[in-house]
Amino acid sequence: MSATRSAQKPGAARSAQKRVLYVAEPTPVYAAQRPAVVDCSLLAAVLWAEPAAEQARERIRDRSLHAPVLLAYELANVARNKCRAGVPAAAAREGLAAFAQQNVALHDDAPEALFDLAGQLDLTAYDAAYVALAQALQAPLLTFDKKLAEAAARLLGTS
Repeated sequence: MSATRSAQKPGAARSAQKRVLYVAEPTPVYAAQRPAVVDCSLLAAVLWAEPAAEQARERIRDRSLHAPVLLAYELANVARNKCRAGVPAAAAREGLAAFAQQNVALHDDAPEALFDLAGQLDLTAYDAAYVALAQALQAPLLTFDKKLAEAAARLLGTS
């Protein structure tokens, strides 16, 4: 890094010189990874290698993943239901352990706002949390839940 200076007497016209602004910043990793809000149906497909896993992986590739904090609890419930359906506990736990490797940023929201949005969209407050986050981040909501996708499309103005 260098700056060019014209020949002048020391101290003369320093105020007339243009100052050089230097900016040191990291490579724009975040700009390369567009955000996406993911719900439990999508992430469960990935974590437990369900039939739609490849389709889900393709949609989240090169994205920064975001979800409401309740995602972790929903995934624990999915693991529990898998055990009830005969999946060995070790396999259910492997899916939960894989969740930590997904680097999903978890976000919180005000219950009052979720209550209002849930009423507006005729959703549960849980589902409204995903829609609210997608709206706040101006990001797509990725889900296998048709009702949730339709509600999000109405609010976000997408199809």
